[in-house]
Amino acid sequence: MSKPTILLIDDEPEVLQAVERDVRGKYGRDYRVMKAISGQEGLSILQRIVVRNEPVALFLSDHRMPQMNGIEFLKQASALFPLAKRVLLTAYADSSAAIQAINDIKLDYYLMKPWDPPDEHLYPVIDDLLDDWRATSHSPFEGIRVVGQRWSSCSHVIKEFLGRNGVPYQWISLENEEGRRLLQICQMTISNLPLVIFPDGQVFQNPSPLQLAEKIGLRTQAERSFYDLVIIGGGPAGLAAAVYGASEGLSTVLVEREAPGGQAGTSSRIENYLGFPTGLSGSDLSRRAVSQALRFGVEMLSPQEVVKLRIEHPYRFITLSDGTEISCHSLLIATGVSYRTLQVPDIERFNGLGVYYGASMSEALAYKDEDVYIVGGANSAGQAALYFSRYAGSVTILLRGPSLSKSMSQYLIDEIKMQPNISICANAQVVAVEGDTNLERIVVENSETGARETLRTSALFIFIGAIPRTEWLNGQVECDDQGFILSGPDLFHDGKRPKSWPLERDPYLLETNVPGIFVAGDVRCSSIKRVASSVGEGSIAVQFVHQYLSKV
Repeated sequence: MSKPTILLIDDEPEVLQAVERDVRGKYGRDYRVMKAISGQEGLSILQRIVVRNEPVALFLSDHRMPQMNGIEFLKQASALFPLAKRVLLTAYADSSAAIQAINDIKLDYYLMKPWDPPDEHLYPVIDDLLDDWRATSHSPFEGIRVVGQRWSSCSHVIKEFLGRNGVPYQWISLENEEGRRLLQICQMTISNLPLVIFPDGQVFQNPSPLQLAEKIGLRTQAERSFYDLVIIGGGPAGLAAAVYGASEGLSTVLVEREAPGGQAGTSSRIENYLGFPTGLSGSDLSRRAVSQALRFGVEMLSPQEVVKLRIEHPYRFITLSDGTEISCHSLLIATGVSYRTLQVPDIERFNGLGVYYGASMSEALAYKDEDVYIVGGANSAGQAALYFSRYAGSVTILLRGPSLSKSMSQYLIDEIKMQPNISICANAQVVAVEGDTNLERIVVENSETGARETLRTSALFIFIGAIPRTEWLNGQVECDDQGFILSGPDLFHDGKRPKSWPLERDPYLLETNVPGIFVAGDVRCSSIKRVASSVGEGSIAVQFVHQYLSKV
């Protein structure tokens, strides 16, 4: 925690120097002693302290100052730091004004000039006031603060990025007085929102994830141009491959488009992962895996997106969205999948404004005691329902089919049945979304009867299947009709190797039609969509990488 500030104000330099000498000598070890030559300068200092979110313990101000006297200063300063103690330095002739200030601005004490000796006239007073302040004060939040509006897709993007990257932050809505005060102090308008305020006092206006990443110290640029192994995708498969690759001596870099953990990283609770009998969250699993990978020397670039693949035997080249090119001997594609979008008219208008794809745990507290709807019947939907049930007044799962048993694990079904505020609406599909600035209503149709019902809600979370992100491969790596990457035996047609395969040996189990390019996890054709299987594939892929490199 930063040292609390004691601020001294006096327009006479000699007096200011003397009081600073006495206060700093006694309290400088535990407090930051600052001074100002006028009330206006003092307020400017306090505004900078507000932006840094640091505590102020005490104001000690002279009364007789031009332009702004001590009482006027303390009144304005108390609006910024209402818990700080207020002391007025006065001459004998000003004692009546000081007494009046006790009632008007809740003045804590007034001291007569001169205060010599300080051991008798200054320190006992300040000691008592600081003791009182410490007893009632609370340590301010020392991390990143995000100031914005609830119904803002830009605010949602920033909160999701920070949350998924494990960066603590404090959300301050413009609906609250503190949000409006920070907006004014930073001399910004609503058009500048959202604001991201860092502990050093720097303020970003609606920054991009890349700007945030660079500021908080995430690596966005590779240290070298060539690696033994490049991994694209930071989900469970990519992270497992990174750990095994680097631990076995391969120079390894992992490129992640959004945040480590992939889709699994957004899961509120994974309860069937081996070795964790009470379960663990996706963010915990991601955090542990990232720490493990970094310990073995993996370079992790995030957020960075691969936009192009180029093959020049025996090297593979990837181009990042910023134009940077990285080359390697072997490449592992572990880009996972994205949630399929709900095909409803005008729904894109509400993305981040009540419509969310995935769990979006950063929004859970915003829907406390409200009615939340979840579309989907797989495990991710069930985990989200259980998580949101801790906060929401009610959670309704809108299920296209007749029951959950076909697509959801039994342990999740059993837990859902035990939650009194979770209900299941079968044979239901959303056919319309409505609202002005944000989602306000959804229209649900019963697929058996055709009956429609309009339901009031401001939160719709969608989990309706997955699609791979493989467009950037541009046909160089073979995929099935849905875009999932073919590998190993799946490459064979009528028992014959693919025509594009150049070697005499058969492709390894997780190897694509391009030697040295491997695939693991959900993006692979015929993969099992489970965290454990993705981790297993990522680990096994490294063994095939070694076999490939031994013959290059």
